[in-house]
Amino acid sequence: MLTTQGIIKRFGAVTVLDGIDFELQSGEVHALFGANGAGKSTLSKLIAGHLQPNGGQISLNGHACNFRSPREALEAGVAMVMQETSLAPDLPVFENVFLPLYGSKGRAKFSELRLKTSTILAQLGVADEIDPQDRTGDLSAAHRQLVEIARALALNARVIIFDEPTTSLSPSETDKLFAVMDRLRAEGRAMIFVSHRLEELFTITDRVTVLRDGGVAAHGVRTADLNQAELIRLMIGRDVESVSRDTLPAAEGGGEPVLAVRNLQAGALVRDVSFTLHKGEILGLGGLVGAGRSETLEAIFGLRAIQHGEIRFHDKPFRANHPLEAIRAGFGYLAEDRRAQSILPDLSVRENLLVAALSAQRSLWARYERFRERAAQLAIKLDLPPHRLDDESMFSFSGGMQQKVLLMRWLLLEPEVLLLDEPTKGIDIGARTAIYKLLRAVAAEGVSVLVVSSDFQELIDLCDRVVPISDGCSIGAVPAAMLDEEKLLMLAAPRSSMADQRAWIDRMAVKYDAAVFWVIVDGDSLICLAASPDSAATLGFSSGAVSLIAQTRVPQALVQTGGRGVVGETDGTTTLLLRVRNARGHDLGVIGLTFKSDVSPGQVTQLRDEIAEDIAGQGNENILLTF
Repeated sequence: MLTTQGIIKRFGAVTVLDGIDFELQSGEVHALFGANGAGKSTLSKLIAGHLQPNGGQISLNGHACNFRSPREALEAGVAMVMQETSLAPDLPVFENVFLPLYGSKGRAKFSELRLKTSTILAQLGVADEIDPQDRTGDLSAAHRQLVEIARALALNARVIIFDEPTTSLSPSETDKLFAVMDRLRAEGRAMIFVSHRLEELFTITDRVTVLRDGGVAAHGVRTADLNQAELIRLMIGRDVESVSRDTLPAAEGGGEPVLAVRNLQAGALVRDVSFTLHKGEILGLGGLVGAGRSETLEAIFGLRAIQHGEIRFHDKPFRANHPLEAIRAGFGYLAEDRRAQSILPDLSVRENLLVAALSAQRSLWARYERFRERAAQLAIKLDLPPHRLDDESMFSFSGGMQQKVLLMRWLLLEPEVLLLDEPTKGIDIGARTAIYKLLRAVAAEGVSVLVVSSDFQELIDLCDRVVPISDGCSIGAVPAAMLDEEKLLMLAAPRSSMADQRAWIDRMAVKYDAAVFWVIVDGDSLICLAASPDSAATLGFSSGAVSLIAQTRVPQALVQTGGRGVVGETDGTTTLLLRVRNARGHDLGVIGLTFKSDVSPGQVTQLRDEIAEDIAGQGNENILLTF
């Protein structure tokens, strides 16, 4: 369907692409993979008409088509979902989705555009989160990314380029996007997929082309014929060490409390958030888009008004009315949307790097030289050539390189607390490893780090503890070692999506006059996903609790969660245990019914049959019980 032959692209004296051959077939998802600066986004923009090549030929369906503008590409059926969204912030969502139509002949009817937009948002599974008439600039970065994807679908393009579309999406939203891509593939559309996340490439793509230093390191290799180690070697020309938790230096995480947030309420999205961040700890905020994670960081840093709650910094009341107050108190903040919130386009790279350090000082003189040595050291640790800090523009850097500079901006301040919102957004796996190690190193020096990430595995690998946030409310703090992606997703699931399960638990409690609970057991601890309203008195824990099994009132039952049947406690209560799995066979923990008196074998059999019948009658595929 689409080919490039010998594509060359130069920016000034720098050759970014040097003779790129590429082939895209109909009905396939073809990955473009490579390190930051390898040329993936540049090639994508050339194909979509945002840039023009200095040499070589692009062909669509056998016809030469070096597009001179994005409009030419759109009219030919080639659309691009940008890594940095290209939306008009003051227009409503439905106008942004159909914005390319405004330059064509005829007059669009708003009512029809709104209806079509609603249909597309429903296909993406976010119709209840994004209203077609919402002002686009008021949306979160992740929701703006979804609007960008909706635009590509609305144009009915035959070739769609996805440039890092999942960087701001949660695992469940990524699954929805992949389901849409599967449907498009079945319709015979062709898709180019640019991503740094290896697991995504192996999940959704058919073939992979690897770029390295502006050239092709591997051309159209079947994804099924590769493994992760081989793909990484093709990307950087050597092995790279794993980024798993076991390979990272351990953080102390047990230091004195530095930042305590209690019952924080800030706007509609932050309703009741509480956590404590210790000295030398990396603490993650895990949740889905719209849960209030980013907004919590903004409230702490003085970017969002606080309506209720308390923040204590070194056990003293703290509230920043302006970011400058937070900076001078010892806070650093890396925002999620680097283009809109962090990069100053009219300043050089070094000026962008030093702008926070300059704002923190009270002197009238810039004194750049005193930061030069520290900046060079940080650049080396992040695999960024120090001489590139003298570039005239941040936009000569790839997205990943820009992110490194912005992280360096705050590390130069040597802050006490780092607030990081999506710190590895647009970062390749090699650079991600460097950032993880650097964050572990600064934590070991006593810096406290608060991280928001849509990559749940990143939170598990990087953080000491994770605070799940659902619908603007925090749910305890769970040691990262107790979590995997499935467990974290369950904890962070919106209350609306868990409504059926909670309603079932409440109904069972009334029907059988029992305290009912759903827990995940890990070693000598438990995480309570849901429990009936009166559970605290009978069980010693309630919904959202992270507890030691020995401190609960049903320790014998929780210790024997791997078994089947009924377990009695010393106080005379009896618990019936049921293992929980989902339709894919994943272990989702244990549901228990605790009765205030003994239960006979005949009653156990009757209960099992009744509960199995109740589950079958509900038709709920999310709960499968094993007796």
